[in-house]
Amino acid sequence: MVHLGCRRNGKLMDCLAPHDTLDPSYNNGQDVQKEREPHVYLSKEEVKEKIQSYNSSVTDKLKMTLNANGIYTGFIKVQMELCRPITVQSSQSQGRCAHSNNETAFYLPDGYVNTLHISSTNTVREVIEALLKKFFVADNPAKFALYKRCHKEDQVYTCKLSDREHPLYLRLVAGPRTEMLSFVLREHETGEVMWEAFSIPELQNFLRILDKEENEQLQILKKRYAAYRDKLEEALGGVWKPG
Repeated sequence: MVHLGCRRNGKLMDCLAPHDTLDPSYNNGQDVQKEREPHVYLSKEEVKEKIQSYNSSVTDKLKMTLNANGIYTGFIKVQMELCRPITVQSSQSQGRCAHSNNETAFYLPDGYVNTLHISSTNTVREVIEALLKKFFVADNPAKFALYKRCHKEDQVYTCKLSDREHPLYLRLVAGPRTEMLSFVLREHETGEVMWEAFSIPELQNFLRILDKEENEQLQILKKRYAAYRDKLEEALGGVWKPG
């Protein structure tokens, strides 16, 4: 399965499913193409071996546990990279407030990392919902997307995950090192924003912000051209001397 919306060092590209192998080849700065491999279904014994290997490499005590039914549990860390304020349902918020009513909007600190305890059956959509619930966020989960960030031979690949993928499986396969794989929560990119997920007051607030930014840019342009005009008139005044 190939996911669209992946980027390598900021460039759009295709992304492989968690069982595929990243191809580090680079062709004159062009987007790399990757060949898909068949999905690898791990047996219970293979999962057990991978978990043992994973736990032997853990340095922060966040180990995985294999249950008798074959389901395993563990921890993932998710970095929050949100550009817009989030809306919380109570006074649990921390940070810079945007407005105050029955709900409060505030900006999360840049690079804030949250740790979740999940199972191998939890999907990306469930992880997003759990993150929002942990912060008492009232925003629609459809506004957000979970990305995986992979490092391979000095290249960084960022890929939007589908709602059906299982983050703990990705963590297990990649190992515990966040340098090899990390998770990032972001808003949907501008081209894929689900505007119907926003409330009327939120949309009206976006319009007010756009109007304000437009007016600010207009004032900057007017001042710039007024300064040019003054310099031109000054230069003309020095050249043209009535005689």
